[in-house]
Amino acid sequence: MISEEQLDQYRIEGTALRVVRDGMEANDVFGIVVAWDAESVVIRKRSRRVVKLSRSYVYEPVDSPRTQL
Repeated sequence: MISEEQLDQYRIEGTALRVVRDGMEANDVFGIVVAWDAESVVIRKRSRRVVKLSRSYVYEPVDSPRTQL
């Protein structure tokens, strides 16, 4: 699970993230952190839509290599 400090750093810097949900790269979500609570993270996608995702997923910057699950 991603830490509060890491989420806050991503939010303040406006870091573009990749959310890896499973082994299929097509299912990744791209966007920036908007808000979070104990169980979920709100991500604003490039299309300006927001999605609420579990904190148990892998959150990583877009420019880093994709984590394989």
